[in-house]
Amino acid sequence: MSDSNVANDMGAVARYLAEIKNGTLVLWCYLIWYLTTVLFYFDPAPTIWVNALGISAIIGVGLSLSVTSKGGRWQTFRLFMMPFGVSSFSALIKGQGFMFVFSPVLIELLTGFGLCALFVALVAYFRCKLSRLMRE
Repeated sequence: MSDSNVANDMGAVARYLAEIKNGTLVLWCYLIWYLTTVLFYFDPAPTIWVNALGISAIIGVGLSLSVTSKGGRWQTFRLFMMPFGVSSFSALIKGQGFMFVFSPVLIELLTGFGLCALFVALVAYFRCKLSRLMRE
């Protein structure tokens, strides 16, 4: 089966998941972990989010200037998103009893790990599906 037929057999999202690189898979798990923590500890205080945006802008520009290769919009987005995530994450968990990045509450840990595991399983499923389609 030709690559174009494989592309026709799989939707765009499925194809993206099937072809995702391991490093990008880890970054998606970081995002899942971050969003899970935000879900449990969201604080609408504007200072958290404004400060995170400011840090994101300052660090994002510095990171963009330090990158020699052109990675496109996705890479640029990540260079700004990561400092935003780090600063807002640390503000949200301050004083909550976290050890490293892990919540002291079991259901929160299980939710974060479970969602990441589900995502990894979904990627594995589509990788297997793509592999089978390529062999046919």
